[in-house]
Amino acid sequence: MARRYDSRTTIFSPEGRLYQTEYAMEAISHAGTVLGILAKDGVVLAAEKKVTGKLLDLSSARDGGYGGSGEKIFLLNRNVIAGVAGYNADANSLINYSRQAAQRHLFSYNEDIPVEQLVQRLCDLKQGYTQFGGLRPFGVSLLYAGFDPHYNFQLYHSDPSGNYSGWKATCIGANNGTAQSLLKQEYKEDITVEEAIALAIRVMSKTMDSTTLSSEKLEFATLTLDAETGQPKAKIFRPSDVDGLLAKQGIAKKDGDVEMK
Repeated sequence: MARRYDSRTTIFSPEGRLYQTEYAMEAISHAGTVLGILAKDGVVLAAEKKVTGKLLDLSSARDGGYGGSGEKIFLLNRNVIAGVAGYNADANSLINYSRQAAQRHLFSYNEDIPVEQLVQRLCDLKQGYTQFGGLRPFGVSLLYAGFDPHYNFQLYHSDPSGNYSGWKATCIGANNGTAQSLLKQEYKEDITVEEAIALAIRVMSKTMDSTTLSSEKLEFATLTLDAETGQPKAKIFRPSDVDGLLAKQGIAKKDGDVEMK
């Protein structure tokens, strides 16, 4: 029955379902895990990278290229970072759209765009791709970590349908059900950024397919407030910083792993 109604995004099935949108969500469930945790003094994002070949040029990741390594975690604006799960090509298009929307707001009002407003802009675009003919839904979900003076630190999740929701802690991508269960058990309302980082590492170590964690397989980012200026400060960790976090938590790498400095 489904095959009669899944060729176009604009056709509802008799059960009231849009199969192409559901297929996009299914594709995301096989992507690398992305985890977000909201703390009282910041937000933490952690993401699973696909293991890359030894001949791939990773100089931009080592040297701190603009907006991160360009695979899982991106800087959208000074006050917003995002982690993506799904098709990277689709993600790149949405990331560029978000950056342009944030800069247009900054140019017009001379202030950073509120986090939820940026999420709404992006979700309006994604919803349009489920309603008009000749288009397919974006095969990517995003976790947004942001700060604004209206609601302080915030964590949002959006999916290919254009829906979004706020979370205290959540996970998208592969093994997200297991990660959600662990977060429900261990998350606390008054958690700090340092505790959130430790929790993220514990959860990722239990949900990733790899037996050990290293900077080759993991990305980390935090959004906090600068102690001197009081302005939001986004930090996308370099590989050497990620290895330092893992060593601090007592998670050793395999002997064959090579640290990226």
